Amino acid sequence: MADIAYAKIVRDGLWHNNQSLVALLGLCPLLATTTSATNGLGMGIATTAVLLLSNVTISLIRRLVRPEVRIPVYVVVIASFVTVVELLMKAYFHELNQVLGIFIALIVVNCTILGRAEAFASKNPVGAAAVDGLSIGIGSTAALVALGALRELLGQGTLFAQAHLMLGDWARVLELELVAGFHGALAAILPPGAFIGLGLLIALKNVIDKRLARKAEAVPVAPAQPAQAG
Repeated sequence: MADIAYAKIVRDGLWHNNQSLVALLGLCPLLATTTSATNGLGMGIATTAVLLLSNVTISLIRRLVRPEVRIPVYVVVIASFVTVVELLMKAYFHELNQVLGIFIALIVVNCTILGRAEAFASKNPVGAAAVDGLSIGIGSTAALVALGALRELLGQGTLFAQAHLMLGDWARVLELELVAGFHGALAAILPPGAFIGLGLLIALKNVIDKRLARKAEAVPVAPAQPAQAG
């Protein structure tokens, strides 16, 4: 696959086809776990790991799986990696695992992962599938962190609170109290705040896309040079 194709995969995963802000897939963990930036980052890393590993595995076995049983096989592959990730989190990030709770296990039924397995990994070579999984995962993680940061800032006046639960004691330097004495807007960390925050992020992305499109239209196109006589 040409380099430009890989570049397109990355752009689509990070921005143009962001699964959280464009396709609107995987909204259950996006809305439920993003009460803080730390929770969003933890869920994003777990989802990215499963996406990458499942995409690579499904690409490797794509010629061996009969079409009639492909979906059950994909689910088994995804569930296996989710189990590995969940056990690792219980062993090394126990407090964060308790915060995220059942949503780690529910990565199995995340539409983003199964959708990429069916739409991309099962039809492309391993390299492209790995790039797609990583790009989609990073794009989804960015949306999770952005929404979590927005809700945490408005709801608690902090940013990356309890980051040490995931990254260790050194990460306490990331835990910021941006608004001293701020008691928070309760609505921001309740379900309505998640929907409102997601709507604001989608609106912001649409505004940026429209401005980029206008700039692209304003760039003059150089006229084609006439062919030189030999």
